[in-house]
Amino acid sequence: MRLIISFSALFLSVLLLQLSSGGVSPLDALSGLTLGFSTAQIGILGSSHFLGFFIGCWWAPRLMGTVGHSRAFAAFTATGAIGLLAHMLVVSPTAWAIMRVATGLCIAGCYTIIEAWLQAKVTNESRGRTMAVYRVVDMTGSLVAQLLIGVLEPASYISYNFLAILCCAALLPLTLTRVQQPDTPAAPRLRPGLPIRRSPLAVAGVLVAALSSSSFRMVGPVYGREVGLSTDQIATFLAAWVLGGALAQYPVGWLADKFDRRWVLIWLSAATIGTSAVTILAENSGTWGVMGAAFLFGLMSFPIYSVSAAHAHDFTEVTERVELSAALMFYFALGAIAAPYVASLLIDAYGPSAMFTLISIAHLLLVGFGLWRMRARPTARRTPYVYSPRTSFLIGRLTGRQRDTGDDKDDAG
Repeated sequence: MRLIISFSALFLSVLLLQLSSGGVSPLDALSGLTLGFSTAQIGILGSSHFLGFFIGCWWAPRLMGTVGHSRAFAAFTATGAIGLLAHMLVVSPTAWAIMRVATGLCIAGCYTIIEAWLQAKVTNESRGRTMAVYRVVDMTGSLVAQLLIGVLEPASYISYNFLAILCCAALLPLTLTRVQQPDTPAAPRLRPGLPIRRSPLAVAGVLVAALSSSSFRMVGPVYGREVGLSTDQIATFLAAWVLGGALAQYPVGWLADKFDRRWVLIWLSAATIGTSAVTILAENSGTWGVMGAAFLFGLMSFPIYSVSAAHAHDFTEVTERVELSAALMFYFALGAIAAPYVASLLIDAYGPSAMFTLISIAHLLLVGFGLWRMRARPTARRTPYVYSPRTSFLIGRLTGRQRDTGDDKDDAG
């Protein structure tokens, strides 16, 4: 309890940020449909978010080192609030894309600062409990944010104003805390070649995970509207996906620690193909059929990033953990930038089921690549499975010590 109280300001800021950032993506999609934006233009909004996210991950550690944690957090939060408030002042797909770069920048920057703060304050004894609470708060905020869409009116200044208020409110706990801000950690070097040398399969898994999650999160509301869901049903549809992903973490972690992670990754991808087919078939099966399919899709697809990251860490030396996590986030951001726009183009051309066809093809390629990689080398000793939030380049500092339970691994391709 003392641990939770000592970090309560940080956790409250995380919760408020998730409520704000998790709500803007589906709200933008539904607002764009209401205002007559094309599906491709809505897809660009999602891609713009991840472009801002990528820039924020890169820039935040450097800004934090220049002005300190609290001031950098205030700057990023203000950027996100401006992006939200400006939506109904300039109604244009191009302007909204720029605003989404600002909100993506805000999220990446704020999470980088929060995770750097946590890293500086936790001890080896409290790290596991701290990360457990952090994940629960993060996932709870994400789940509730999807449900908010059921009560926020699309294309309404009040709706965007409400999300901006939540974003600004995230400033208060962290900037008013009496806990002294920590010294700035050194920014991790970005070495994109490192995970490719350690595990090409992990890089492929991260890219496919980015395609799956960013397509569903950013273009999912368009899919929901296309199959006849109302706004409140779309909120439940997205929440079912998040809930499935949250519930999958423990059982998948147990399997990934017990069996060859490549087989776990392959079977998860195969199951994602199956659930994508179920989702396509469920389009005409009523509301509950669509909701159940979304839950199953989250259950199978959500853990793929964490399994891929764990597999990469199996072949990585202890001293490379932080840089490896940063590089995996780099590949996730790259995949997430492209996926929403491509998915929206396919929906425009071939209908709503095309998004899940794209996802299925990507996972089919991952299955084939995984089977081929299994012939390249034997399995490695397994580091403990750790749920890896896709939040900032610094997340490796928080999760690294939870993996360091074995000998250094051999460098293998």
